[in-house]
Amino acid sequence: MSAPNSSGLPGIAQLRDIVGAVMTVGLFLSVLALIVSAIVRGFGANSSNPHPASRGKTGVLVPCGAAILCGAAVTPINFFWTVGQAVN
Repeated sequence: MSAPNSSGLPGIAQLRDIVGAVMTVGLFLSVLALIVSAIVRGFGANSSNPHPASRGKTGVLVPCGAAILCGAAVTPINFFWTVGQAVN
């Protein structure tokens, strides 16, 4: 089994930093969307307006899914890398 070549291309360390920064930004945006959606849900529920309440409820679930995808993005890549290395 061979390991990825981390010195084969110039700028690979910077690319790794960029990917990490993008994942961090994704998590920050998920938290921001969760806060905004919770506020919309609260206003919709307190004003007896079902449309914003329903949209806020959906908006709370979507950022949670996005945060899960950002946090778990490395796991499927590592899994498929291992599977690919097992193919002869």
